[in-house]
Amino acid sequence: MSPARLITTILTVIAAVLYPALIYYSLVIRNVPIRHLSLIVIVFALFAFIATTSKKKSFAKNYLILLAVGVLCLFFNSTLILKFYPLIMNLVFLVSFAVTLFFPPNMIFRFAMLQDKTIKGSLGEKYIDAYCRKVTIAWGCFFIFNGCAAAFTIFFTSDAFWAVYNGGISYVLIGTFFLCELIIRSFVQKRIPNAIALSCIKKNSRLKSKVICYEGIYSDKNYKTWKDFIEGTAKLRVFINKRENKRFLLYCEDYWHFLLAFASLLQCKKEILLSANISSDYIKEIKKDAPFLTDHGDTNEEQNIFNIASLLASPIPEGALNERFPKINADETSIVMYTSGSTGTPKEVRQRLTEFENDNKFVISKWGEELLKRKLCSTVSQQHIYGLLYSVLLPFTTGVPFKRKKIEYPDEIEKLTDTEYIIITIPAFLKRVAEIEHGKNLNLKSPWIFTSGGVLDLQTAEKTNNVFGFWPLEVYGSTETSGIAWRQSKDGPEWTPFENAGISKNADSCLVIKSPYIKDQNGYETSDLIEISEDGRFILKGRIDSIVKIEEKRISLTEVENRILQSGLVKDVCVISLQEKRQYLAAAVVFNENGIKEFSQTQIFKINKYWREYLSRYFEGVVIPRKWRYPDALPADSQGKKKREDIIKLFKEV
Repeated sequence: MSPARLITTILTVIAAVLYPALIYYSLVIRNVPIRHLSLIVIVFALFAFIATTSKKKSFAKNYLILLAVGVLCLFFNSTLILKFYPLIMNLVFLVSFAVTLFFPPNMIFRFAMLQDKTIKGSLGEKYIDAYCRKVTIAWGCFFIFNGCAAAFTIFFTSDAFWAVYNGGISYVLIGTFFLCELIIRSFVQKRIPNAIALSCIKKNSRLKSKVICYEGIYSDKNYKTWKDFIEGTAKLRVFINKRENKRFLLYCEDYWHFLLAFASLLQCKKEILLSANISSDYIKEIKKDAPFLTDHGDTNEEQNIFNIASLLASPIPEGALNERFPKINADETSIVMYTSGSTGTPKEVRQRLTEFENDNKFVISKWGEELLKRKLCSTVSQQHIYGLLYSVLLPFTTGVPFKRKKIEYPDEIEKLTDTEYIIITIPAFLKRVAEIEHGKNLNLKSPWIFTSGGVLDLQTAEKTNNVFGFWPLEVYGSTETSGIAWRQSKDGPEWTPFENAGISKNADSCLVIKSPYIKDQNGYETSDLIEISEDGRFILKGRIDSIVKIEEKRISLTEVENRILQSGLVKDVCVISLQEKRQYLAAAVVFNENGIKEFSQTQIFKINKYWREYLSRYFEGVVIPRKWRYPDALPADSQGKKKREDIIKLFKEV
């Protein structure tokens, strides 16, 4: 402790605790003249104020009060004024605490945040604030009682009793009150939800009976608990540690198997390669010499393939559970994800657990209360960043039970009536649900829907609300950037950036992102064209690679697609640029119910003519697509992203 801080502490103890005793000793036992004692109080208060004003401003205010008491006592030559100091301090504390009840945060919550910086934005912030408010009120009631008692000792008791109460009994009461609150707090803390990131888990982080995931509907008894998580990771760590490989390839269809393998590999300090799919050629291209952990197919040691379910079915090796539970250093982790590269080969995107957990931390601070009300199910593969973040890491961190298997078909959604659910999905799945359940309300219990992986058109968003009773909450991001903005299209097309994301646009009007999830300090330049409004929100205007030049005219493929969608006859469309003798546009259109009804008896050339006439109201002739195709659905991958190469093939078919 520094000398200055030591002096501050000593002076504070003297002023607060010994003041009544010193006043009693000076006036009653030593018979010090009142004016002399007043001068001593003034000098002490002045010295203490100077010593503490630059270090502890709250203490400095106390000494100003003491200084005022000394001056008044000197002026009126009355011992009664010296005895008012404890009463005044109770009144000051009462007012200070009471004011924060009307101008939050309340006093105790402020103290809590000073002690623990992680409270702000945490999963339990609201609950902690509510408890701290009650404690602030309780302290206010105590100061009223203690102030009344101090006033009573001033006017109706002897100097000795005044000194004993204000210098002894009142502090015993304060200590007792604090001890009782501490005991109550220990019980309350057990009921406050807390987010435990994967890098922070310990063996006793949760109760052994805590449900982590479930099968079927949540009321089924077939679920996995924290005890199963501890045992499962112990088994897999034994297997992983026996191998000298530094990299492991991971692909799972079961979220539970994925979580166990993912956590175990990180605990063993291995680099994880997340395969986007299970196709043999794709696996060969990225696997190389890395062991392949999967729940798809049987173990084949010759090909270095190991089935996770088989590894988990083996007995726990002796002593494995007694070993020290490994801690994950999020900053030193390496997780490789793959996206489609411009060359057609998988592009590696290297990430750390740090960025994933920062992303989850923000989502929890924004919508954590909604998460806690529900159980979670997903239609998204955890092999992609969106599925990994929202379908596995987010529920695991918050303690929200998640469904083990991905929802594959829209009719599975109809079974989610046993409790309230969070649904993690993509626009393509919502389109399927909206079409199948058109005009039908599923009557789910207060669902909450996150969607990402593509922009959700307004028509599908509105239909989704009709079916589920909830406007989907869209998250904008990518494998390289993670989540950076959100919107609900009922409020308009604008995207609201996350508070921790800075956005701007470059010379080409493309979005540039800076956020905690991006390691490059210069930020990440996307290919998304944007328009930024004065309030900081932005509108997506297509991709720079969706701008083509035909006969020296710049044409936005996205704009043409939007005009076609606005007809009200189409549920999906893709406009592409083709090159023969000349460059021209072509459009693949999927009709909705209205479109099917409108053109069911119409010849193709007349349908094409309709579109040419319709688009001529908005575009010059060179912009209007020359070729048209009307498939039942557009080719898309598991994430709902359109496969442009397969769409091009539609126009090459005779």
